[in-house]
Order: sequence, then C-alpha cells, then structure tokens
Amino acid sequence: MKDYFQSFNVSKKIAWCTSVGPAELLRSFGFQVYFPENHGALLGATRLAGENIPATINLGYSGDICSYLTSDIGAYLNKQTPLLAHYGLNSIPKPDLIVYNTNQCREVQDWFNFYAREFNCPIVGIFSPRHIDEMNLEMVTAVAEQFKAIIPICEKTSGVDFDIDRFSEVIRLSRESAELWKLVLDTGKNSPCPLSFFDASIHMGPIVVLRGTKIAIEYYQVLLRELQHKISLKQSPVIQEDSRIYWDGMPIWGKLRSLSNLFVQNNSMVVASTYCSSWIFDSFDENSPFESSAFAYTNIFINRSENAKLRLLKQWVEMFRIDGVIFHDAKTCFNNSNSRFGLPQLFHEITDIPVLIIEGDLCDLRFYSEGQTTTKLETFIEQLKFQKVLNQNAG
Repeated sequence: MKDYFQSFNVSKKIAWCTSVGPAELLRSFGFQVYFPENHGALLGATRLAGENIPATINLGYSGDICSYLTSDIGAYLNKQTPLLAHYGLNSIPKPDLIVYNTNQCREVQDWFNFYAREFNCPIVGIFSPRHIDEMNLEMVTAVAEQFKAIIPICEKTSGVDFDIDRFSEVIRLSRESAELWKLVLDTGKNSPCPLSFFDASIHMGPIVVLRGTKIAIEYYQVLLRELQHKISLKQSPVIQEDSRIYWDGMPIWGKLRSLSNLFVQNNSMVVASTYCSSWIFDSFDENSPFESSAFAYTNIFINRSENAKLRLLKQWVEMFRIDGVIFHDAKTCFNNSNSRFGLPQLFHEITDIPVLIIEGDLCDLRFYSEGQTTTKLETFIEQLKFQKVLNQNAG
C-alpha cells in the first residue's frame, strides 16, 4: 500500500474512481487510479474521522449520511490525512478526471461532485439499475453503453487513444486477482479457519486499489500459499474453534483490532463476510470486456434486492458451515446495512440459524457503544456454544 500511494506522480494523469467502479477502463488509458473510499476507510481505521466530520457538517451536509464522505471531505478541508504519517504524502492526489458508479449508493455522486467543483476537473457518472433481483441482458447492455460513453472523455483527458486490446488485458489481470482473492476467502471453509474477517478487511487492500495490475496477482499468490501452509499445520488465530460466525455489512474500521481480539478470546471465528466477498469479480471476461465489466459491477451484493440477498446469505452460511450471523447496522451506511427491512428475522425463520444485530458505523464511532457491543457479542457467542452442545447431545 505504501508503494501504491507513493507511486502517484504529478507528471502522470490521475483518475479518481469509486471502489466498485470502472478502474480497468481507466487503467487502460494509463491513468493512475485513486479511490477516495479507501481514504475514508483509512480515516476510520486511524480514528481521525471523528476530528474531521464536523467540518463537513458545517458546510451543510447531514451528520447521518455516509461517514466516508463526511470524514473525507472534512479531512480535505482541515488539510489532515493519514497518508502523511503512514506514507509520507502531504495531501491526497489531485484528480485530472473523476469517475463514479452509483451501484453502491447516491452519496458517491454528491461526494465526488464536491471535488469536481473544488479541483475544477471533468466528472462523469455511471448510473446502474438498483436493487436488482436477477441481472438480465437489458441491464448489462445499458451499463455497458455507459462504460463506452466514458471513452471520449478518457481520451481527451489522458491524451491516449482507446485500445481494446489493452482494456482486455487489464480485465484479464483483474479477473486473475479476483479469482485468487476468492481462493483466499475460501480458506475460511476450513476448520480451524486460518483467516478471520478482520484479517481479510486488511488484506483486501490490493483487490480494491490495485486490481488490474500484476502486483495484486503476485500479492494474493503469496498470501494464498501462506494460508494453505497454515491449513496444513491446522494453525488458526483461536486455540479452539467453538463457533463459526458470518459478518454481514461494513467493518467498524476503528475497532478492527479490539473486535478481533474479542472473538479470539472467546474461541470464536468470523470466517466469512459479505463485505470482503464484494470484490470477487469472477464474471470478468477479457473476450467481452464491456459486457463483463457491466455485469460484474452491477451484480454486487449491495446492489441486490432483499430476496436476492436472502438467497445468497443462505448459500454462504451453508458453504462456510456457519453457526450464527452478525448483522452490522452501520448508522451512516443505509445501503450496506441489511437489518432494516426484516431480513435478519426472515433469515432466522427460514434457516433456524441464530442472528444478532449490532449498532455502529464504518467510521463515526459516536454511533458505537463499546460496552454494549461487547456484552451483546459475548452473550451471543455463549448462546452459540450452548446451542452446539445441545445439538451434539441430541445427535
């Protein structure tokens, strides 16, 4: 990550992109690609978000919209960034072009438009169909055409003509890194599990900011070998895996370490998550780069209907042999909190798998209660252990 951030060079054109946006198309023009959402996560993980959110609220932004947005804009206004302490950068990279995709939420449009005005640079958006049950050809075609419509502005800004072969090659690299990332996450199917959700939230960095590069592929090849070695030795962060848990929703970035420690201390492993799985783009196809990109970026979990999410959750809990599911209700992330329309209750009714809803946020820790959350999680873990003993005795 240090090499990635220090690679930004004012002599090269820089494009900003949403985390699940057309990074491959931008890379094919030679742009260095920067992801503001990654900066938001860094602000959350370094606990600088709370210092910067008020500056954005003072501009008239609501305090209950995406805390990536409010912390990131606030950090810009306050001239404060974790990139300085960790990577030696005094400021975020200045964009020559900004591209966003509303497949995640509407906030990215408002967020990125702020910077387009601030830096007086061109901005273009992709508007995906939302809350879909199943993808169809019409949806793929509509989004693919929007991808193609970006080409002229990319050519004008970069000074580089579009090359379909180069685009296909970047898609191939993204597919290979995504396939490796899936294999990394699939190690969670093993018991004991060598990789927790909290570990994966850190290791996902390259698939977010470096997909479409050989670096990401090499990184996950090394990581996968290490995990396979741990599996062969039956090594795990926990001494005894008493329960296997699935995490739905955003990470609580400022509490990754304390939450990881809590589960380890209670011999419980969070072995899989919807969040980390959101960057498994196994539908990329270099032979149809536009259509496969459109499908991959529209079919993400956050952009699916409640019924589709229910079907996917059922598949994943069976695949990873889950004992219980935690739903994180992130107070400033409406789109990626799946506990607000009765989904946890319906899931439990259908599967009989215990569920727990915890309240918090991705960056704004004012919405998070350490004591209350610890009590709820430890009680939930004890209930899972007790239920497992009852099931064993009944068997």
